[in-house]
Amino acid sequence: MFQENIPHGDALLLKWVLHNWDDDNCVKILKKCREAVLPSHGSNEKSGKVILIDMVVGNNQPKGGDFSQVQLCSDLLMMCLLNGKERTETELNNLLMAAGFSGYKIVRAIGPRSIIEAYP
Repeated sequence: MFQENIPHGDALLLKWVLHNWDDDNCVKILKKCREAVLPSHGSNEKSGKVILIDMVVGNNQPKGGDFSQVQLCSDLLMMCLLNGKERTETELNNLLMAAGFSGYKIVRAIGPRSIIEAYP
């Protein structure tokens, strides 16, 4: 992911990936993903999107109750085992903007996890 190119596509899905990495490596991963969904030079096709499935700390999901305990436990686990962390929406926004994305949309739908659509 850090050195190879990711094949071009209309959409790229990363499930439970970013929380495993520190901020610098997340930006590297996201930059590679952004490159993969951009149209080729001279092409008339539209840009794709990167779809992330991960927790967004502090955002309670509309169905199923309060997941703050689950988010806290997962955050501690990521910090202790992998040097990663669960991120707030502000932290996620900072990563996406640093990687060159123009915007994103968050859908809180899968228990404590959210679906984040990032647009190049």
